[in-house]
Amino acid sequence: MKDRFDLTGKVALVTGGSRGLGRAMALAFADAGADLVIASRKLENCRTVAAEVEGRGRRAVAHACNVGHWDELEDLTDVAYDAFGRVDILVNNAGMSLLYGDVTEVTEAMWDKVVGLNLKGVFRLSALVGSRMQAQDGGSIINVSSTGSIRPTPFILPYAAAKAGVNALTEGLALTFGPTVRVNCIMAGPFFTDVSKAWDLQSFERGAQRHALRRGGQPDEVVGAALYFASDASSYTTGAVLRVDGGIP
Repeated sequence: MKDRFDLTGKVALVTGGSRGLGRAMALAFADAGADLVIASRKLENCRTVAAEVEGRGRRAVAHACNVGHWDELEDLTDVAYDAFGRVDILVNNAGMSLLYGDVTEVTEAMWDKVVGLNLKGVFRLSALVGSRMQAQDGGSIINVSSTGSIRPTPFILPYAAAKAGVNALTEGLALTFGPTVRVNCIMAGPFFTDVSKAWDLQSFERGAQRHALRRGGQPDEVVGAALYFASDASSYTTGAVLRVDGGIP
């Protein structure tokens, strides 16, 4: 029986692919047979992950790109298609939040930066790559959202609003690009990535006792959901938002 999770001959473009969940997904796709385009703001970090992909016997291209900058996304798309001639899997993983105290401290520049990276970029890159997927023989778009989109706390409101927009885009883009392009979303809970280094870990551990699994996730624990959405295993799944959060109540 054919391995429905096999990605041999596929090309994946992963934004925010140089660390954290993006890196974990990129390396998992390589292990499943895919070639990779690794994009993030720092080229050297992209090259490091690209070298890891090549060490697994796959081809890889590293490209520096700020997903929040609309004009840079056309270049990213062209780089991917010039290198491989196709993109079968797009992972919109790049994201960030900014720290603030009182909500009055959120400036327009802060708001625009957070929404630009987490929402505007997702829309534009999906439009560019999804339309090309549709013109060829289809593909899979995987958005990465956050449980903050449905459990917004006072200190992540711009981020939470942007990620709620990603949830909405997932359903809308599934209708836009169907039936040949599937669009799904991983709604990620708290994972121990580089971002978690800024957490108050004692407070987090206390709060996590209310979660079903009573802990945070490791980056490679997102891989199962990512491979499912990327592969033929999810051939009848689109417009779905899947929580991968350890059971946040």
